[in-house]
Amino acid sequence: MIRAHPLLAERPEELQLAFRRMGLPTPAREYLLEKLPLYRLLLTGLSRVEGRFLQGRFEASSAPGREEYPVYVAGDPRTRLGSGLLTGRKEQFERLIAAARADPQLAELAGALARGLEAVAPPAPLTLGGRTFTFGARTYVMGVVNVTPDSFSDGGRYASADAAIAHGLRLAEAGADVLDVGGESTRPGSQRVSAEEELARVLPVLEGLRARTQVPLSVDTTKAAVAREALQAGAALINDISGFHFDPELPRVVAEAGAACCLMHIQGTPETMQQAPAYEELLGEVLTFLEEGVARAVAAGVTRGSILVDPGIGFGKTLGHNLFLLRRLGELRVLGLPVLVGPSRKGFLGALTGGKPAGERLAATLGSVAAVAALGGADFVRVHDVAEARDALAVVEGIRTATEGGALFGSSRVGD
Repeated sequence: MIRAHPLLAERPEELQLAFRRMGLPTPAREYLLEKLPLYRLLLTGLSRVEGRFLQGRFEASSAPGREEYPVYVAGDPRTRLGSGLLTGRKEQFERLIAAARADPQLAELAGALARGLEAVAPPAPLTLGGRTFTFGARTYVMGVVNVTPDSFSDGGRYASADAAIAHGLRLAEAGADVLDVGGESTRPGSQRVSAEEELARVLPVLEGLRARTQVPLSVDTTKAAVAREALQAGAALINDISGFHFDPELPRVVAEAGAACCLMHIQGTPETMQQAPAYEELLGEVLTFLEEGVARAVAAGVTRGSILVDPGIGFGKTLGHNLFLLRRLGELRVLGLPVLVGPSRKGFLGALTGGKPAGERLAATLGSVAAVAALGGADFVRVHDVAEARDALAVVEGIRTATEGGALFGSSRVGD
């Protein structure tokens, strides 16, 4: 499979600042935004036919004044056959895509390049529980409501229905955009519980929350039997850590309910995932796993616009794997779907901060949340500490959207 991994994608809002500083009128700015953005895409999975096409187009337009296509650099054929790097302006990529689409043999290449360019654009809006989430302007917060006696972070604190409902309502009051209710611990080494036990834990909580808050509800489960009753009880989203790889009936249950789903990557199972996680190419394998889950969802009748993806921080990953995924989270955008990430209180944060236990990882969690928001890689963050995460995100988003550069930028002052 050919993939175009975006290494650089100039954001329109950054170019807009420069154009305003230049004093360009609106028509000129709009024209340049269609022509000038610079992209750099790392390509993998190329055949010799596609490699020759890319090299030939570049060589045919390499003379000064004839730069019709992006610059192409092929990977080392002895060690990285099928890889390459394309760098160019948006209009050059569009010309290249049009040329590829004219040849049926290059259809896969054309599609991969188009997805690579589109990765900078926000995903389509998502509707959950009557609320529509639009992406690009802010990062939303999913609050964690664990109804388990053995969760790694707060096991037993909210194991009773009344305690979990009260906790969920506090998270909603603190500004949670979604509440994620879980009745089975998936910490490393955890054992599975029966569907009956999981339902006994989550159903009273779902019913209690649905009666007292309008915040959309999610259920963290891998089981079709649990999902079916949870959706009937008012859940709008199924958050599956297996990415539709454990229970083959789960995609159909989600589809029949017209619900949304979040598909997460995991290597192995919760019992085995941290024994010896290893990858040949981390991001490529994560993407393949997620693509398989998305394909199963769509084949079962789930609307593609109702799917989110999650790289699975801490689920079959070393410290280095987790950090690399967070650094390159934006590459998941080639799927064209909203991205959810859950670093909250995870073990890798403890490792980075001198071995602090889960209850002392708030500052580290906020650092990770701020980082992924600043990099533009996540649409949702799944956290235990909603109020604090909202504050951190407000600062990041304020900085990211700042435009008051002085009178030359033609921007009015915003509140301090």
